[in-house]
Amino acid sequence: MNKLHIVKAGMMVSVQDPGRRGMLHSGISASGPMDPAAFAFAQALVGNAPALAALEFAHLGGSYRVDAPTRIAVTGGQVDIRIDSRQVAAWESHWLQPGETLAVGAMVGAVWGYIAFSGGIDVPPLLGSRSTHLRSRIGGLDGRTLQAGDALSLGSSTDAPCLRLALPIHRGRGPIRVVPGPQDDYFDGATWDMFLRSDFRVSSKRDRMATMLDGPVIRAFRGHDIVSDGTPLGSIQVPGSGQPIVLTAERQTTGGYPKIATIASVDLPRLAQTPSGASIRFARISQAAAEDLLVAERLRLKASLENLQPVDTVTP
Repeated sequence: MNKLHIVKAGMMVSVQDPGRRGMLHSGISASGPMDPAAFAFAQALVGNAPALAALEFAHLGGSYRVDAPTRIAVTGGQVDIRIDSRQVAAWESHWLQPGETLAVGAMVGAVWGYIAFSGGIDVPPLLGSRSTHLRSRIGGLDGRTLQAGDALSLGSSTDAPCLRLALPIHRGRGPIRVVPGPQDDYFDGATWDMFLRSDFRVSSKRDRMATMLDGPVIRAFRGHDIVSDGTPLGSIQVPGSGQPIVLTAERQTTGGYPKIATIASVDLPRLAQTPSGASIRFARISQAAAEDLLVAERLRLKASLENLQPVDTVTP
């Protein structure tokens, strides 16, 4: 059986698949990749089905070995990747042979990276998913981040050519788009104006559960305590400190702070990939507009995934 050996663990390296759905009623959020599109590209580039598991890391990737010839791909942003002394490109797949070491360096201009291995990471599913939920300590390998000396089984894969992108990656630009609510009526017009006209800085206080934002204090004129309700993915809760907190993949499933808005699903990966210290602004859109944007983005992703090409047949 082919094994993946962790020679040197990167930061927050964990096993992730598309996520654990249908468990919110039990207090377990979906987990899964912080940047689903980058995860999907990594899997497709090595010929894996979308539901298989890969590695996610934050900032620094780490180094790895395998027992049998394996195709690998690294996505999420630009990063230095070497197989032994040979530098290889991100966003395309490469062969990693037994005895060689894959070393993945630091991300440039992004936060979350993905390393896919052909055959996928074969840890036992838990509650329908292989995703690690670090807060709940379930899934992946013992519910934790990986460390040097760990070894994970890889699934079987068929021989196939290495692949690269044929269409450019679409990354949105401009303000992060938000849909008001669920408790937008807790904030008056002046506060909304400030929320939409101010720069917020992405704080270093962030993980897979949430991202804090530094900036002007946001006050809820109806108070900062509500009867606890559900917390949608991407919702922006405002506690008594007035500093907004964006809830992400491993968020708590209920909360008692008002949520001024929810980040449009199409823009949530862009926020997740925004480096700490960078400034962002918000723009308000309707729910219908957010849904249209997401549908268009998914069609673009589908077209890109269906148009991967063997490395040696792409026109320079």
